[in-house]
Amino acid sequence: MSETQRYDRRTIMFHWLTAVLIAALWLIAQFIDDFPTALRIYARSTHILLGVVLTLVLIGRLWWRATGKLVLPPDERLWMRLAAVATHYGLYILVAATLVLGLVYEAVRADNLFNLGRLPSIAPGNKDLRNQLGDLHGTLANIVLIVAGVHAAAGLFHHYVMKDNVLLRMMPRRVEARAISPEVEPTE
Repeated sequence: MSETQRYDRRTIMFHWLTAVLIAALWLIAQFIDDFPTALRIYARSTHILLGVVLTLVLIGRLWWRATGKLVLPPDERLWMRLAAVATHYGLYILVAATLVLGLVYEAVRADNLFNLGRLPSIAPGNKDLRNQLGDLHGTLANIVLIVAGVHAAAGLFHHYVMKDNVLLRMMPRRVEARAISPEVEPTE
């Protein structure tokens, strides 16, 4: 695949970094309460830290998308183009909302971060608000994962059923070269 048919390295990096962070955050959240009490602080702290990292990655990604990203020709089928645009913007909105809610949830919850100290709470003792924010944050995170799963399934559909290059446009060069021809080693 030529350079004009694939996304630039920064776009690819932002895409996969976002995907890995979202998966890691969701997995950690699913098992936070299963950690022994002594380790739970570190699991929750890691979740919070990765949430802050994802926030910075999302800001960088949106900035890159607005200012420097390579724009590839859209799919010729209008319904596919509309579905792709809706899914991408939906994911941006859902991820941003989940992150903002997570930050507000943490501002109410006021966790101890890595046993270094407790963050101040904006609503100390308000367990109802804390629980509502936690539930909403978790629900939005689940929706993000579902929409991201649909997004990934669409990429696989393009690759295996439609046999077009849509999925390969977002793959790093080494992965793309192996997917096209396993015996060809890419040159850098």
